[in-house]
Amino acid sequence: MTSGTEDVISVDDLVLILPVSDPGRQPEVRAQPIRLSLSIFHDITEAARADDLNYSVNYASICSTLESWLARMQYLSLEDLVTSSFHYIFDHHAEVDKAGIVVSQESSPFQPARLACKATRTRNGEKETPVEFVLEGLKCMTIIGVNPDERTHEQPLFLDVAIRKGSQKKQGEPFPFRDLFASISDHSSSSRFGTLEAFAFSVARHVAMEFTQNAGEEVIVRIAKPMALPHAKSACISISRKREHFALTPPRQTSPVSASPGCTSLQQLLHSRDSPTDRSRSSSTVHTVAIALGSNLGDRFANIEMALRLLEVPQALLEDLDNGAQVTVIDTSFMYETAPMYVTDQPRFANCACIVETNLESVTLLGLLKKIEDVVGRVPTIRNGPRAIDLDILTYDSERIDTRPEDKRYDLQNLTGELVVPHPRLAEREFVLRPLNDMMPDFVHPVLGKTIRTLLYDILSARRVGEPPMLKVLPFPKYPFVATPTPYGFPSVPPTAKYWIISSTDSTGKPGPHTTHIMATLNATPDSFSDGSMHDTVPAALKYVRTSVESGAHIVDVGGCSTRPGATSVSENEETDRVVPIISAIRAQESEDVANVLISVDTFRWKVAEAAVQAGANCINDVYAFTGPDYPLVQASVEHFLQMRDIARRLSVPVVLMHSRGDVRSNKDYSDYHGNLVSAIQSELGDKVQAIVRGAGGVRRWLVIVDPGIGFSKPADAQYTLLSRAASITADKPGNRLIGYPLLIGTSKKSFLASILQRPDSVGTYKGRKTGPEGRIWATAATMACAVQQGANVVRVHDVLQMRDVVATSSAIWNGLDS
Repeated sequence: MTSGTEDVISVDDLVLILPVSDPGRQPEVRAQPIRLSLSIFHDITEAARADDLNYSVNYASICSTLESWLARMQYLSLEDLVTSSFHYIFDHHAEVDKAGIVVSQESSPFQPARLACKATRTRNGEKETPVEFVLEGLKCMTIIGVNPDERTHEQPLFLDVAIRKGSQKKQGEPFPFRDLFASISDHSSSSRFGTLEAFAFSVARHVAMEFTQNAGEEVIVRIAKPMALPHAKSACISISRKREHFALTPPRQTSPVSASPGCTSLQQLLHSRDSPTDRSRSSSTVHTVAIALGSNLGDRFANIEMALRLLEVPQALLEDLDNGAQVTVIDTSFMYETAPMYVTDQPRFANCACIVETNLESVTLLGLLKKIEDVVGRVPTIRNGPRAIDLDILTYDSERIDTRPEDKRYDLQNLTGELVVPHPRLAEREFVLRPLNDMMPDFVHPVLGKTIRTLLYDILSARRVGEPPMLKVLPFPKYPFVATPTPYGFPSVPPTAKYWIISSTDSTGKPGPHTTHIMATLNATPDSFSDGSMHDTVPAALKYVRTSVESGAHIVDVGGCSTRPGATSVSENEETDRVVPIISAIRAQESEDVANVLISVDTFRWKVAEAAVQAGANCINDVYAFTGPDYPLVQASVEHFLQMRDIARRLSVPVVLMHSRGDVRSNKDYSDYHGNLVSAIQSELGDKVQAIVRGAGGVRRWLVIVDPGIGFSKPADAQYTLLSRAASITADKPGNRLIGYPLLIGTSKKSFLASILQRPDSVGTYKGRKTGPEGRIWATAATMACAVQQGANVVRVHDVLQMRDVVATSSAIWNGLDS
């Protein structure tokens, strides 16, 4: 006789090694650890009264026989495994009338997120509950919160999302976990909500509308915010909604708290161009792979660029690939120059890393990398010796791979022709960890269980005094350059003209002395605020260039369209006609110093930029950071953005990306940031830089310089504080999307300096005076000294000799005489 109660006997987290397909890779099946939790609903009254297990359920026997049974088959999905488990239990254990099963993947391809499938069923099926599909512990970086600092820095959130559905149409039909992961990640990265409530509601709506079809199907969302309270693990919110709920509550058009509407919308505008169907289809079989690149023979930087381009044309290199084979570079690190490791008697290396998305399996991808090494011209020498290009797979999703026979895995002396992932020497190589840290600092090493950031910290903590420093470098390609066709479907890569050392690290890994480079300003215009009509003819321009180079300019910035307030707009053709003849004339000079000086073109128009580079410019300086003059951003801004990004990527030139808000005189309200210009720049310019660097078609990270835009749409008085905090713009702080980028400061003779010179002394006889650009040279000098102290890598000036002296003296004070 039973009591009518429903007691539960459970076995939690039984670890089984079973052949189960990973999401998005069906029908590929691999043996992997699976956690299975079993709940048996059984009245224990008689067993308790008699204190006799014969009246209960022998869970040890059930688990033992279930494990043996499940190991005999392969499973195309987690729900397939759940269904098979129920069939076995009800067919072979008559004492069980109702059971619950949870299965989860121990090594999910979306780590640290975990995938699970849950269900409860009865022997006769009358009380069968909906199947629950769970994505648990998904980490998303996003803007969330109502405090000022939270509006400018991304912070981590952890999401658990469960979908309760009816039974799948047929056994083995997989739930689209990979599509769910990609969709939630995309949705979260573009959100800017102030409250967890609004964000949770938005995620629930998005998932319900994308992944449920029938009435009654339910979405449960739990979101944890670890940085909400200083003395609590996290603050959380959980909600449960059904699809029909959202049919009655259409989404609001704006979030309750947002940053500037003109600067947070670029990602959303770009996202609106993509088809959700295409995104889901493209993500269904995609692997995310980190690859290291190194070169120390020949033109190192051109070799690396050539290798990156070859990566994206796998069919041109491997004959047996089908037309659907894809490799897409979606992110790159900064570029570093490093001393050789292991074999030290060889040239210094250029090192970087990239992240690719590919549908190639790991061994096929390895074959592609070896083919690229052959094409670029690797010279086989001793192990760890010189090479034109060296490529290594560092990580492949979160998988552990070792193609060697099991009896050969005891050391690292037999790796030729084999693949071991994660790379077995990853944790001992700073020249690998630094580039990885630029792109994926929170990635957890699948074997060591530590993040990339932690592994880098560990290796820096163990550095010996006197070890050669790693140097962050910025290469400039040589133009004019006549590209020739290659057999691989893209034109040849331009050679390297020069490269700058941007920063260094000392023997403990801390920042070392840096060089502040001088950018001379050449305005080939009749109406620029400082030197209009002074250099708008070729002879006058050449005289200025010669004088600037002799005075120490490292690069000359040539502009043909004034950005001063009230300047007359010029056509694209007229701007081109102003800058191209001057650039061509510079390259034709007899003096090698003048003819070979680096040149940037100051333009926001892609056709002008392309013409100028083809004429001999080595860099593009864009005051609108690729989005054009519209503010707030509109759909035309996206088209402008895509054209400029394509030009920069195709020509492989560095780009200076400046923070601005349309018309220089307008849009000076930063109340959304409580007047904090640094936070505004990190948010608004960071949004653009991230879109320029990351994703298919992105510009290489090592080619980007950022400019805070002194004098552009900013309150005059606040810009002094901005200058004094310029180093924090690119500081290594959580959520800052401008970490580590080279910094350009341009204050020369700008009108905000006039405001301080016009003020009378509060104590003394100075009454103040009005000044034109030529009266602001000494004020400019003060800002140059501040820029050096704040770590600026480039300063843009008009008076090269005078400002060179200021920079040299300031550098000696702040960085030492050898800087």
